[in-house]
Amino acid sequence: MKVEVSNRRSVFAELKNYCMHSSDHDYIEVTEWSNGEGYDILIDRKRGMERFSLSYGEWELLQVLLNWKGE
Repeated sequence: MKVEVSNRRSVFAELKNYCMHSSDHDYIEVTEWSNGEGYDILIDRKRGMERFSLSYGEWELLQVLLNWKGE
């Protein structure tokens, strides 16, 4: 069995300065997958925690859809 150890890159920010619905200590953390092909996203807020993963392609399409202005 081959075991690999990696250091995953992660960024973190509190939501309070970005979302008027957030409370103190609410935050988002995004961690890049070890293979570089996607992200784990953690949103922790007063109403509960959400965790999901997106491949790089899913992330790219999400950005396209969020910036879509219509035809």
